Amino acid sequence: MTDDAPPSQRIFLIAIVVGVISGVGALFFFEGLKFGTHFFMETLVGFNLPGEGQSIADIALWSPPQTPWLILPVICFGGLLSGLLVYTFAPEAEGHGTDAAIKAFHGEGRIRRRVPLLKAITAIITISTGGSAGREGPTAQMSAGFGSLVADYLGLSAKERRIAIATGIGSGIGTIFKAPLGGAILAAEVLYTRDFESDAIVPGFLASVIGYAIFGTVEGFDPVFSPVKVEWTIPQLPFFLFLGVICAGFGLLYIRTFYRTRNVFSGFFERHGIPKHFKPLSGAFVTGALVVGLCYLSPDTAVMGLAGLGTGYGFIQLALYSMLPLSVLIVIPFIKILTTSLTIGSGGSGGVFAPGLMIGGAVGGAVGLIFHMLAPALVPIELVPGFVIVGMIALFGAISNAPIAVMLMVVEMTGNFSLFVPAMGAVAVAYVLTGEETIFVEQVRSKAQSRAHRGEFEVDIMESIRVKEAMIPAPAVITLSPDDTCTKVFSLITATTHTGYPVLDGDRLVGIITTRDVRKLLAEGSLALSVGERMTRAPVTIEESRTLEEALGMMIEHNIHHLPVVGDKDPAHLTGFLTRTDLMLAHTRSLASSGIRRTRKQPGEADR
Repeated sequence: MTDDAPPSQRIFLIAIVVGVISGVGALFFFEGLKFGTHFFMETLVGFNLPGEGQSIADIALWSPPQTPWLILPVICFGGLLSGLLVYTFAPEAEGHGTDAAIKAFHGEGRIRRRVPLLKAITAIITISTGGSAGREGPTAQMSAGFGSLVADYLGLSAKERRIAIATGIGSGIGTIFKAPLGGAILAAEVLYTRDFESDAIVPGFLASVIGYAIFGTVEGFDPVFSPVKVEWTIPQLPFFLFLGVICAGFGLLYIRTFYRTRNVFSGFFERHGIPKHFKPLSGAFVTGALVVGLCYLSPDTAVMGLAGLGTGYGFIQLALYSMLPLSVLIVIPFIKILTTSLTIGSGGSGGVFAPGLMIGGAVGGAVGLIFHMLAPALVPIELVPGFVIVGMIALFGAISNAPIAVMLMVVEMTGNFSLFVPAMGAVAVAYVLTGEETIFVEQVRSKAQSRAHRGEFEVDIMESIRVKEAMIPAPAVITLSPDDTCTKVFSLITATTHTGYPVLDGDRLVGIITTRDVRKLLAEGSLALSVGERMTRAPVTIEESRTLEEALGMMIEHNIHHLPVVGDKDPAHLTGFLTRTDLMLAHTRSLASSGIRRTRKQPGEADR
């Protein structure tokens, strides 16, 4: 691509090329999954799976396998083959894929050329043999990898390369889930926990539309799940808000179980010197043994176990039709969290989106049925499918830090746009309660922490400004005592909108308490505790003679947003307080006072 082409034309071309590749790639991946699932699950195991999008009459014909023990050798074969391929040829293709794509965006913007194809093959093997995983993570990494290939071929600048990768993430996921609007927004939202990549929105729209058109032409344009009509009223909104609270709890359980399981597998194999190639096999064996054991206990436990295999979308469809009993819906979230953690946490290849929707949908269905039993007049049985849909949105929208995109995607996938209002309320509650815990650990908080935007902060100017010049002086800083209650902190946050407060014992700095601490207290209902019991002791501080460049580096390194400023010779004496806002204001004032006018880089300038 020539460097003198207008930026809009370059972005336009990027979106078209990435959209076409994402559409074709998603189509081949989806067909491979269908073939693999039919061969392994239906032909070998004899499992007549329920399918998403089936009518009530068709899905009622699903049946468990007559010989459930066959699940164990099949799923172990998938784990072994996937592990051998991944750890031999491309270790970065392990796990759920979306994180790898996010990491590439914030890093060098490059994905090895072998990764997209290898990711597709290993994900097909993992999911079709029964591994608990979704198809969005592999699709995201595949499409982002294709975006990286496009960048290499067209000779794109560093910025355009990252836009191509972000566009690939969104268009790939939006295409395979037939949710082009949600996918386009996801490209901008999923990269950060508290920010938005606005440059990716417009190319994301175009690429998602192109990919969706290609995919839908072959697979059809019907929503992923067969729509179920749901009507709600204003008095029912509190029930949906309560569902948001429950989904936040299960979301946190999902995150913590997933990453603790991953650490257990990694630690065990490292300590014993076992080749990583066999990690996915070990996870597959435990998953298979659990499911087979449940299949032999009772018909209900068999449903619970089988729901823990694959994407679980067929069981979401059953829940939407109110065809799963309460006892099954209550247990499925725990089973799905465990089987997903074992499958992907051990290095298996697949996404965390589909299991997250399955967990949220089952939680929503269980909560809806309980409310129906307690207040049938207020929560009729016809409303329960609405709880399933909102549960999917609330849980995964919160833990992915992409509430807008996930909400749009799920309503597109279910064809039900009438639930926007209760879904907005539920996902907002879950999002606040989960804080910044995320299933995608490669997300960064904002553009300030991303290498993709690091140059935008004019490092040379920030190195010339001292902390003392930008900080809020100590007399103007709102401080707290260790004896103050956390209720007072909550009141201060509400009244001042400040997000952090130094804690002084007399005139000595002893800690700091922030909104992050208060969110945890709200979730626990422990606002009556004292500040001293919940503050962060020995906080990270900075001397007033240091530079803003050093301050920003400390904030990024420790993932914090406030720095108590102390004297150069007395590290316990508070002389001021510095926030990211103060840092940026000082930077802006310095630019204005020096008369500097930043000029936009021409396309290709970064490469010259």
